[in-house]
Amino acid sequence: MPVREPNPQSLRAGTKRRAAPDRVPDLQARGTPKHLREELIAVLGAGKVLSKVSDLVRYASDASPYRFLPQVVVVAEDLDDISAVLSYAHGKGREVVFRAAGTSLNGQAQGEDILVDVRRHWAGVEVLDGGARARIRPGTTVVRANAALAPYGRVLGPDPASAIACTVGGVVANNASGMTAGTTRNAYRTLASLTFVLPSGTVVDTADPAADEELARAEPRLCAGLLALKAEIEADPELTARIRAKYAIKNTNGYRLDAFLDGATPVEILRGLMVGSEGTFGFIAETVFDTVPLDRMVSTALLFFPSLPAAAAAVPRFNAAGALAVELMDGNTLRASVSVPGVPDDWAQLPKETAALLVEFRAPDEAGLRAYEDAAAAVLADLAPVAPVASVDNAFTRDPGTIGGYWKARKAFVTAVGGSRPSGTTLITEDFAVPPERLAEACAELLDLQARHGFDAAVAGHAAHGNLHFLLAFDAGDPADVERYAHFMDDFCKLTVERFDGSLKAEHATGRNIAPFLELEWGAKATELMWRTKEVIDPDGLLAPRIVLDRDPQAHLRGLKTIPTVERVADPCIECGFCEPTCPSHDLTTTPRQRIVLRREMMRQSDGSPVETALLGSYGYDAVDTCAGDSTCRLACPVGIDTGAMMREFRHERHSPREERVAALAARNFKAVEASARLAVAAAARMGDGFLESVTGLARKAARPDLVPEWLPEIPGAARGRLPRTHRPAAVAVYYPACVNRIFGNPREIDGPSLPEAMVALSARAGRPVWIPDDVAGTCCATIWHSKGYERGNEVMANRIVEAAWGWTAGGRLPLVVDASSCALGIAHEVVPYLTDDNRELHAELTVVDSPVWAADELLPRLDVRHRVGSAVVHPTCSMRHLGDEEKLTALAGACAEEVVVPADAGCCAFAGDRGMLHPELTASATAREAAEVTARPFDAHLSANRMCEVGMDRATGRTYYSALIALERATRP
Repeated sequence: MPVREPNPQSLRAGTKRRAAPDRVPDLQARGTPKHLREELIAVLGAGKVLSKVSDLVRYASDASPYRFLPQVVVVAEDLDDISAVLSYAHGKGREVVFRAAGTSLNGQAQGEDILVDVRRHWAGVEVLDGGARARIRPGTTVVRANAALAPYGRVLGPDPASAIACTVGGVVANNASGMTAGTTRNAYRTLASLTFVLPSGTVVDTADPAADEELARAEPRLCAGLLALKAEIEADPELTARIRAKYAIKNTNGYRLDAFLDGATPVEILRGLMVGSEGTFGFIAETVFDTVPLDRMVSTALLFFPSLPAAAAAVPRFNAAGALAVELMDGNTLRASVSVPGVPDDWAQLPKETAALLVEFRAPDEAGLRAYEDAAAAVLADLAPVAPVASVDNAFTRDPGTIGGYWKARKAFVTAVGGSRPSGTTLITEDFAVPPERLAEACAELLDLQARHGFDAAVAGHAAHGNLHFLLAFDAGDPADVERYAHFMDDFCKLTVERFDGSLKAEHATGRNIAPFLELEWGAKATELMWRTKEVIDPDGLLAPRIVLDRDPQAHLRGLKTIPTVERVADPCIECGFCEPTCPSHDLTTTPRQRIVLRREMMRQSDGSPVETALLGSYGYDAVDTCAGDSTCRLACPVGIDTGAMMREFRHERHSPREERVAALAARNFKAVEASARLAVAAAARMGDGFLESVTGLARKAARPDLVPEWLPEIPGAARGRLPRTHRPAAVAVYYPACVNRIFGNPREIDGPSLPEAMVALSARAGRPVWIPDDVAGTCCATIWHSKGYERGNEVMANRIVEAAWGWTAGGRLPLVVDASSCALGIAHEVVPYLTDDNRELHAELTVVDSPVWAADELLPRLDVRHRVGSAVVHPTCSMRHLGDEEKLTALAGACAEEVVVPADAGCCAFAGDRGMLHPELTASATAREAAEVTARPFDAHLSANRMCEVGMDRATGRTYYSALIALERATRP
């Protein structure tokens, strides 16, 4: 064992805890039972079987209020793996649940036996027929699929609010729809074909002309059973009419019995039944969608009304005017949305009774949009919207930024309201539909029902389609509170069905919390047909038991998860999973959601329990060490939860007092450290990569990987000893070369000026000269210490750089231009919590400018582009995402190349200063998809704006990345 390995117990919670009723039992501390683990490894290979208790715990939670611990997790890579798992389960009498994004709100992504991860290796989009169709693999997020379709002016019909994270396979399996899909653009109506694997292992491609013939040969009993059910349904006019009526409004409760009416053959019937089957009929391996137009002309308004029923009453008017979307938000939702970045602060003062409609019209051209706006104006003239706070204007706008802010607030409904719930409570998300013309009445009844049961729920929904969502918070560890919830559900389901003949699940699918009420909605005859359909397709009950069909009337109360209080930064998390696709480690170890889920399980355990000890043993590497610390999770989270900050705090907690003193000493003597590092890099160039890789490899084994960086061949040589000479009197900005650019030079393949030389030359060429202070050596943005959790060193350097910058810029009169995006972010924002009160006042006077912003805004308009290459691919850094200046990098690349490509899978490279050298496997995993895009074709230039990110991308792609400013200097050179 390395001599400097941190003590896992340093992350143990310091407070005494009582064991929670739903804690993982001590007997499961060893994870998967030995025989099950060994048998599956023999079938699939060790790398595809996850068996530690930490693996089981992190997969036990999804976005729902339920939690079920699997016995084992399998990471399937292909159809052979799927077939092997199904065959094994058949032979052993086991159960299988498929899980993709885990954004389901009713527990569909959880199982108690074999759980199969079908996200990691199942992404991919192929655009067909000029965008009219798209072939999409099930692990692809909706956002990623739409990004591929956008250049063709097309989009998928389903548009769930969780599109950033939910996968296409889950959308089909749940028939999720969203804001605009309604009953005409959902998966059932827009799915052209799909390929799926039946429980028996039979693979069916519904687009294959011979599919029915092959299915009849392979599954004669199945085919006969489906046709018999079809004949029985069609022979019952009353039942047929009932089925058609049920799908006149949005409905995902139970199986799609209309598939028997719409399909003429067994394959056609199965194609319909698979939609909304929630993984109980088979595995969806591939989909082909008919896409819908992406009308780019948009006009949107957020209109405020005095009450929820008043807002609902206006919905039919906007529907009649042709609105594509009419979204409803009540006062609780609007006020909770204040936690969403960009939402006006004065929404917090909105009266509780206030409600709002988000109304959007879309058209392919100006004439069409103007006609819609005229119709909307006529409707609005007859209404009486209110303006309870100053930010409300009740007007339609075409401004993309304003429209984006409205939708950001709406899509954050679950997370924003959930994040504001009382700490320690569990969140339930309900989803129902009524005939749209009865929406106002349903709103009034819902408010009354909530009041009678003591709930103050938040309400929002797709009002255009009569579809409402509401959120309830209660304590799942308190039997009395669970009973209160149970009584509410009984009354709510009866109200929806008996008063409105509505759908108990409009778009979130049956799941565990509505399964006991399926017969209440559908009646005994239709419900029994669903049970018989399940028996025909899955006679052994192999797939996802108890998720759609469950005869236990109390099933919705089983498996409710407690939410123990954790660190303040993470406590609002509702485990929605929106953060996961952006996380650099999501295919390697854990995601932000999983880091929080694991921490919560530790809090459920009693002090020193075997499970807590096992979780702590894995948490160091799986959660803390392999977190890039880039905090892009905060950008993806609608309420800004920064799991990276929590991991940096944990790194700090693992430091010994001696390590903190050494880090602070390095900060105080950074001028010597910087000079030594540059000399070491220069010496390394003479020693050769092989020797250094051996030396650092041995050192990493003796100490620990998180302390000693691994030498990488892609590391550039040393920077020039002197920075370019500049003059202060004529300067219009102070140029701060980051320490990384004072230590490392250009990539070995790039000749010509260094980055500091290019910046000085460009600025002079544009008539905007910059000045480099003589005393920059020994200063740093403090990110070195910040990212590793060294608080004392961070405080030393944060205060030093702010004091120096204030002096350099003449008290903030000149902007400070920083040539590394991560350093610009560090100086502009990340140093602030570590400053003294006096230095915080100095910092407020500084204007910190990222170098691509300076070049794009101040230099490019004053330069003549003389030389352009054919193509350039850019890597926007995560720091640029935080700063909001990604488009500046693209603008610079556009000046240097005829064609600019931003990879659709571009994300954080996870190099994170030196973390890519401490854990090269992290960068390899984080960049895999982006690298595949980049290496699929040649480019003339590979551009970015941060030296270490460029090193990471060099390593990932085998291509040479360099600063866009160096490229711009070349392009504008006389």
